[in-house]
Amino acid sequence: MPIPSALVVRYFQLLVNRQFTEAERELERLKQKIHKTEWNRGYFRALYGMLLARRSNNNGASAFFSQLDFSDTAALHSYKREFLAHVKSRLHGDFDRGFFSAWADCMRVLSRMNIASAPKTNNDAVSSKDKIESSKDEQQVTMEKFLEEAD
Repeated sequence: MPIPSALVVRYFQLLVNRQFTEAERELERLKQKIHKTEWNRGYFRALYGMLLARRSNNNGASAFFSQLDFSDTAALHSYKREFLAHVKSRLHGDFDRGFFSAWADCMRVLSRMNIASAPKTNNDAVSSKDKIESSKDEQQVTMEKFLEEAD
């Protein structure tokens, strides 16, 4: 029995929208529907790892998923091709090919979703905060502005 694609697509949508409780439910449904093969085990472990990486939201993490720009479709297509090359490679075992297949499916779904570029980390939020503070600084009277106005 192949992996039900509707459940997988829904799972990726929930991950992108950070709806982790519902994503866990989808993952559990998926686990109950798939056969216990090495390929499926690798596929499931990749999905579970994506959930953990997305949930942890470590700003300095080197996790691939936390560094992805969901709005960059060219990069997503490139990653998909790379993962598919690993899936087709006979050097990898069934577990690994299932694992890479899940990542290829993820890139396929993400590239088809219209995801606006949004802040992914607190670094983006900090830069927004800095922008607000710098605009406040521009409005604040400095000694130079005061002296210019006095003349």
